[in-house]
Amino acid sequence: MMPVAAAQHTNPSLDSLRELVGDDWGGVNRVIYRRLGSDVALVNQVAHHIIHNGGKRLRPLAVLLASRACGCRSESHVAAAAIIEFIHTATLLHDDVVDGSGLRRGQRTANAMFGNQASVLVGDFLYSRAFQMMVEIGELRILDVLADATNTIAEGEVLQLMNCNNPDITESDYMEVIYRKTAKLFEAGTRIGAILAGQEERIEQALVAFGRHLGLAFQLVDDALDYDAKPEELGKNIGDDLAEGKPTLPLIYAMDHGSAAERHMIREAIETGGTQNLTSIQLAIETSGGLRYTAGRAREEAEAAIAALAPLPQSKYRDGLCGLALFAVNRRY
Repeated sequence: MMPVAAAQHTNPSLDSLRELVGDDWGGVNRVIYRRLGSDVALVNQVAHHIIHNGGKRLRPLAVLLASRACGCRSESHVAAAAIIEFIHTATLLHDDVVDGSGLRRGQRTANAMFGNQASVLVGDFLYSRAFQMMVEIGELRILDVLADATNTIAEGEVLQLMNCNNPDITESDYMEVIYRKTAKLFEAGTRIGAILAGQEERIEQALVAFGRHLGLAFQLVDDALDYDAKPEELGKNIGDDLAEGKPTLPLIYAMDHGSAAERHMIREAIETGGTQNLTSIQLAIETSGGLRYTAGRAREEAEAAIAALAPLPQSKYRDGLCGLALFAVNRRY
């Protein structure tokens, strides 16, 4: 078996990873658009707005690659990938309302266009549509995995809300939140690939670990980009996390390693949710090594994701999963 680490020598594009799964990728998009349909016009408008507004769709791509890497022979993995995207989209609709966000992926958020009530209710529609589709697949274990995942995600969102405006959050507290709110859905998606292929427990647990580490790496990079990317790259306003009083890892590290004045400035910004000192805080994060540390933690998680794939047989799809981990940490958006 070729060492999984060999895949680290390449840094594939997202398009090349999509090409690996061929017709499956188009199939997922067709399922998404077909199953978005509703007799209620506003449901169609809100759902299509957020689905059409781009997005990398890494989660459904991870489902497809994991399924193929496990030798899945059914077509259910395409529906499963669409289900994961519906659950993710539902969380985005709810998150934007909770956070009061006005911009996502460079476009106005659904709540900014249609109002908070419509966004929350259409998020509920997408959740329930996802569960309808799970029942259609007819695999009880998938229903179990995704019911657990959606519950964990909800708990993560509540934990994040509790942590807002609290400058005393530790790195461990932060990692628990991002596992629940982000990594859990990646973990569930890649696990489903093994379940649909009827793989043994050893392979299933390898993909659980892969998805968890991939999701953590993805969120760590997201949180670093909030202080380092250009708005046109990121698709949202720089400093949105700070404006919402979210103590993410770059801030936590800067408070632990910056000067007393920087620590006071960051604590005050987290407590008040203000961005008036954003430029100075960005500088403090940079000079304290907060961005470098966060990027390093993301690389560690990506390397752990790649290492977790060792039990899987060599294939272009396993290499694709490795490439997905590399893409997650090397992206600028």
